Amino acid sequence: MFDRSVVFLDLETTGATATHDRITEVGLVEVHQGRFVREWSSLVNPGMSIPPAIQALTGISNAMVAAAPRFEEIAREVYEAIDGRVLVAHNARFDYGFLKNEFRRLGKNFTAPVLCTVKLSRKLFPQHARHNLDSLMDRHGIACAARHRALGDARVLWQLAQQWRTDPGEAAVREATAKLLKTATVPAGLPDTVFENIPEGPGVYLFYGDNDVPLYVGKSISLRTRVMAHFSGDHRVSKDMRIAAEVRRVDWIETAGELGALIEEARLVKKLAPVHNRQLRRASELCAWQWDVNAHTTAPQLVSARDLPGGEFRDLYGLFRSRRAAIEALREIATAHQLCHSLLGLERRDGPCFAYQIRRCRGACAGVETPREHALRLAAAFAALRVRAWPFPGRIGIRETAADGERCELHVLDQWCHLGTVRSEAELHELQDGGSRPLFDLDTYKILTRYLLGGKNRPEIVPLTAAAAPAA
Repeated sequence: MFDRSVVFLDLETTGATATHDRITEVGLVEVHQGRFVREWSSLVNPGMSIPPAIQALTGISNAMVAAAPRFEEIAREVYEAIDGRVLVAHNARFDYGFLKNEFRRLGKNFTAPVLCTVKLSRKLFPQHARHNLDSLMDRHGIACAARHRALGDARVLWQLAQQWRTDPGEAAVREATAKLLKTATVPAGLPDTVFENIPEGPGVYLFYGDNDVPLYVGKSISLRTRVMAHFSGDHRVSKDMRIAAEVRRVDWIETAGELGALIEEARLVKKLAPVHNRQLRRASELCAWQWDVNAHTTAPQLVSARDLPGGEFRDLYGLFRSRRAAIEALREIATAHQLCHSLLGLERRDGPCFAYQIRRCRGACAGVETPREHALRLAAAFAALRVRAWPFPGRIGIRETAADGERCELHVLDQWCHLGTVRSEAELHELQDGGSRPLFDLDTYKILTRYLLGGKNRPEIVPLTAAAAPAA
């Protein structure tokens, strides 16, 4: 625990069955190499009623979670907090099972190295019979003002770790932790030393099968920990079981930071089309709705985003991987906002549209509502889907420097396209002097908007000149 990045985690739930019950609160404490980093917590709307006995135990009522975000709304923040770190929890099987099932409902396979403080306590203090959290708090003199609340219990685990560092001592904790975390088994098709050379820093890892067929591409801020997590022996993850049976070679590409890893992962998945990757595949039908709010009587037009020169995204709404998805999204907007199917081009009919006849349209097609009023309502409904314009006058670079300062990269970008990553002035000149313009990519757009406009971690944006390149 003192040599790694770890997250002390606790969850409150509606019950004890991970496949049926849901999370009501998440609390975590992030620690890096034995030093506190930050803590975070959030109530979660479980989408189901909390039983009275659980409300009495945790103090979390249905009223408290009614306005709380659902898990899918905080899933990215939770994942980013725990990805590449050791997950430390009391009765860790419980918390880990709930996390896996929540991510599984979102179509994401979540795995992580897990350390159970119940098992750790038993190894450190075999003379004691009881190792539940209340017993450990009494034994070690730890008080908790928010017992059975997620962040309160996560704080208790962090305090326990600090106490154990003194008694029974850091060496004893390291030995016990190493035994408990030694769960990654080397697949039969790989050499026994496969994990030894994989670095702990950020980057992309690749699994290959027979005849060097690409099996899977992933990214992590901690490559070695993440690769080992795939082979942790969790037999509920069928994809990891198949990869373990098929893998014959592991490769990796180090990056200076997470942005580089995200961009490289998206590029490699599209280039290699690995067998077990489903997301980030190339969207050959990428399209969007183009519509001018001042053209009151003109229906939105479906256009190919790839055909727009230079990423000119004026009056574009939504980016969809297929025409079918775009049309379905427009239908859902029309239904939710009582918009006219005829004016939207979803229906060809003389006279009032069918939605108006069943009172699901406010009557722009029947003269009840003016075209301008309809257009303004459509603009409001479309607002959340508006494709962001490139916020810079031209090319920029985002500089990423590795934590140890030894690796520096400049990601060259223009019009939401990744033009390349350079590590020297010479590479920058070469990139500027040649090469064809890349096609617009939806996943790169999402990655960049999150980094440039999300406001979480302000990236270092530099003028795109030779002098801005990383030192060779």
